[in-house]
Amino acid sequence: MSRVLNAPDAVSPKTREKVEAAIRTLRFVPSAAARAINSGRTRFVGALVPTLDNAIFARFLAALEHKLAERRLSLVVATTHNDPAIEAEKAKTLVDIGAEGLIVSGITHDPALDDLIERCQLPAIATSYHDPDYHLPTVGYDNAAATALALDYLAGQGHRDIAVVHGPLANNDRTRARLAGLDQVDRAVALQFFETEIAIPGGCRAASAVLAAHRRVSAILCFSDVLALGVLFEMQRNAVRVPDDLSLMGIDDLAASAHSEPGLTTVHLPVSRMGEASATAIAGWIETKERPAPVLLAPDRIIRGSTGAVASG
Repeated sequence: MSRVLNAPDAVSPKTREKVEAAIRTLRFVPSAAARAINSGRTRFVGALVPTLDNAIFARFLAALEHKLAERRLSLVVATTHNDPAIEAEKAKTLVDIGAEGLIVSGITHDPALDDLIERCQLPAIATSYHDPDYHLPTVGYDNAAATALALDYLAGQGHRDIAVVHGPLANNDRTRARLAGLDQVDRAVALQFFETEIAIPGGCRAASAVLAAHRRVSAILCFSDVLALGVLFEMQRNAVRVPDDLSLMGIDDLAASAHSEPGLTTVHLPVSRMGEASATAIAGWIETKERPAPVLLAPDRIIRGSTGAVASG
């Protein structure tokens, strides 16, 4: 029976049919726990993400799970609420129940997590960030390059007074890297910064703050499409026309961004490819015991109707 369940191609069709008939008659259900005891393998990977509320993580996890399944690995997900202490505790729980590898977000973590990974000699991949010098292999994009792409486009459209709306800086290396990317743009622009929660209500509140600010802006750059959609809703509520009165740009390229009115100009982050690449890297590490190389995925501008050139005169 074991060979039929675990290596069916190694059994003749006639024998396999007989065993499968007996399995159906006996209503036998394989036990993952028993299989783990016999093989020493649980065949699951743990993924720790800040939240499931943001579609960007849903897309990443869907691609990650699909690719892991091709390697006969399962996925168990835990949320961290962007709290390194919670992340370290949940990572320990995943390891306690037999995780053969971990996927984490970013490169800012509690020392307890690093210690756990080191003590257990556990394969672990850091995602949504690219740093070839980090002590874990990274699979992700250059966050600074993403904001540089966005700001350079807005500046090229003639915008010189730009509001920047971003999420909390605490415990978020991706946001800090995106802020640093603004310095890469060699154009004369004046920036105003607004920090808020990464949610549509946060974008609405930031938009209200932009409208109440003393200095007017001609464009708003949001560090996520979720924030940009909140800004768009609030501007529409205040009869501010996008892009006629104000240009708006996001980063992520969520599915909804192509269907808003107007469609949202954004920077596409290849999160599905990141999920696939992360699965390939962690599965290979688990099977071969060889540490994978870091993977850099390039962002790309997606131009839609929410941005326009500054009117002359």
